[in-house]
Amino acid sequence: MIKELTQDSFTEAIKSSKPIIVDFWASWCGPCRMLSPTIDALSEEYEAQIDVGKVNVDEQGALAAQFGIVSIPTVIIFKDGREAKRMIGVHDADDYRDEIERLL
Repeated sequence: MIKELTQDSFTEAIKSSKPIIVDFWASWCGPCRMLSPTIDALSEEYEAQIDVGKVNVDEQGALAAQFGIVSIPTVIIFKDGREAKRMIGVHDADDYRDEIERLL
């Protein structure tokens, strides 16, 4: 299940014992829409092993600024509350899988 993250829920979400993939996106962003099915599929594929969240940068501008998001889509994988990997732009699903597997 993908969680819509806000300034209020973000800190608690990344403290999870499981790695969490956070997709920083916007509704007007074409590449973000291209990436969305991949993020959805990864959420289902790794449902028991990871958490998945999305941050709408238009609605959560302060959160995007806090993490220095200047290009979207940006996917950040957090483990133990810390950034473990940042991927900017659209990548192949296997690239995300490789990073997930590395952190499990």
